[in-house]
Amino acid sequence: MLTAVKLSEIDLNLLVVLHAVLEHQSVVAASAALHVTPSAISNALARLRVLLDDPLFVRRGRGLVPTPRALALAPSLSAALAGLERVVGDAEHFDPNTSTRTLTLSLADGDQIATLPKLASLFMKRLPRARLCVISIDALISGGGLATPIADVALGPELPDPEMHWQKLYTEAPLVVARRDHPGLRDKQRAITREQFNGLRHVDTHLALGRPGIGHRAATGAFDQLGLTRDIALVVPTFAAAAMVAAETDLLACLPRRVSMRFCEFLPVRALELPVTLGGFDLGLLWHERTHLDPGARFFRELIAETVTSATLKPRAKR
Repeated sequence: MLTAVKLSEIDLNLLVVLHAVLEHQSVVAASAALHVTPSAISNALARLRVLLDDPLFVRRGRGLVPTPRALALAPSLSAALAGLERVVGDAEHFDPNTSTRTLTLSLADGDQIATLPKLASLFMKRLPRARLCVISIDALISGGGLATPIADVALGPELPDPEMHWQKLYTEAPLVVARRDHPGLRDKQRAITREQFNGLRHVDTHLALGRPGIGHRAATGAFDQLGLTRDIALVVPTFAAAAMVAAETDLLACLPRRVSMRFCEFLPVRALELPVTLGGFDLGLLWHERTHLDPGARFFRELIAETVTSATLKPRAKR
């Protein structure tokens, strides 16, 4: 048996030659299979005989007969080389129908509500044996970000980092969510007035480690420029909590459009347009150079992009 020291010294190409000769029982046939000269095969066998201290093959007519040592090596050698071929092949080829890989996506609270259900459905169809793992933005940040193996891709805003890649998927803008029978709003009102927005109290969301995130800061800055102020009565860590509170109180919640429309399907709330038009906030796929060329990660990104772009809702028309 090869010792650890000898294995560290051996040229792995010699093992490829040994496997080929064992398989073909001929130097000429092995040389043709490996696209090298017969003399190269003979030289490799000579080196192996010294390393393994065994003749490995003896001649019988025009062919070769393996020694007991060579026959003993054959099964393990074949399995080892097949394993190496799978490792190298997997680095260049990704089969979504057979892959059992775990692909990890980092999603903010809003996309867990608006994107994840449709993505999960498509993922199970396109990657029937793979596993989808979703982590929060908090987990991504605390785990070291996309430069680490904690996640393959995230949905979020573009970052000023030369090692990051970004692909815009959609532009998000807020709506105001309120309970359907809110006493401060008219029954068929489609857009909230400036006076209602500034006069009624709000529930706010701090999503990123308990603090306002990039989207929150952008929206707040736009509100300030347009003369909109929020009287905050309650701060919660998720959009779901904000919508649930709005459904059972007189508080208003400013939530992303895609999220708001999903909540309108399941909660006794309605979504109203803002009294002013905001430019919106660009969101998309975010990934690190670490996974840029990986075929599995690339397939995953394309799947997410297909899900998001097909599910993006058109803005509701103002009255």
